[in-house]
Amino acid sequence: MAVLSYESEFTSSIPPARLFKAFVLDADNLFPKIAPNAVKSVEIIEGDGGAGTVKKITFGEGSHFNYSKQKIETVDKDNFVYAYSLIEGDALTDKLEKISYETKFVAADGGSVIKSISKYHTKTDGHDITEDKIKAGKEKASHLFKVVEKYLQENPDAYN
Repeated sequence: MAVLSYESEFTSSIPPARLFKAFVLDADNLFPKIAPNAVKSVEIIEGDGGAGTVKKITFGEGSHFNYSKQKIETVDKDNFVYAYSLIEGDALTDKLEKISYETKFVAADGGSVIKSISKYHTKTDGHDITEDKIKAGKEKASHLFKVVEKYLQENPDAYN
């Protein structure tokens, strides 16, 4: 098994606390509402929403995938850190055991820098996971950040 790491950063005009509330704490409700082609529904399978919770995400018609199951590792409301692992679903293909994500929302110039680390845990050392494939997935994640950011800009009273 090999672990491939990929780091990325996004910037936002939205302060970290507000972005964290929308993008992490209320994502289960917000994503299907503002991006139904990406996320159709989110269902908690076990847990209370904190660390250890397992969620099933059913993707919308605009996605290449049907569903995923995610296990939450960390929800740090004070430091705006969120970590989870994708543990099941067609996005893993037959090459990946899991994908772990850690996202930090950091204050910068009245807005935020969103720092993300992805770790791809392959089933074997012989894999075809390339940086181009990882980058394509990150572009989709970046799009979802932009959709949330736009929603917050257009709804200044939301998530304050």
